[in-house]
Amino acid sequence: MTTRSVGANTLKEGSFLVMEGAACRVTNIQISRPGKHGHAKMRIEGMGIIDDKKRIVVMPGHDSVDVPVIEKRTAQVLSVQGSSANVMDIETYETFDLKIPEDMKADCQPGTNVLYWQVLNDKVMKQVKAAE
Repeated sequence: MTTRSVGANTLKEGSFLVMEGAACRVTNIQISRPGKHGHAKMRIEGMGIIDDKKRIVVMPGHDSVDVPVIEKRTAQVLSVQGSSANVMDIETYETFDLKIPEDMKADCQPGTNVLYWQVLNDKVMKQVKAAE
């Protein structure tokens, strides 16, 4: 689980954040005004990268948050069984199974290259690369 710590006030819409132990893309940020005796609060909404689940967290703007380190890697498809593909990483030659998203099932064939993200402890297929 590789993360780095940043200030919550530096987040923008579209950036990544660890919420409830899952990597999320920030979809909305609302900042309240500071009160007479309090700090400004941030209401951050995020959508899970892996599970597409909506999450909301409220925190002071000066708090630190964890941001996932996302590795973007290339792999070659070895075989396809139903909705999962057995792939081999181009650089490390590690083989593992990836779930194929619905919109990529037609293009994901043995011998093609795919782009996948390694986020926290999960791997997710993001793109089928065109044959060169």
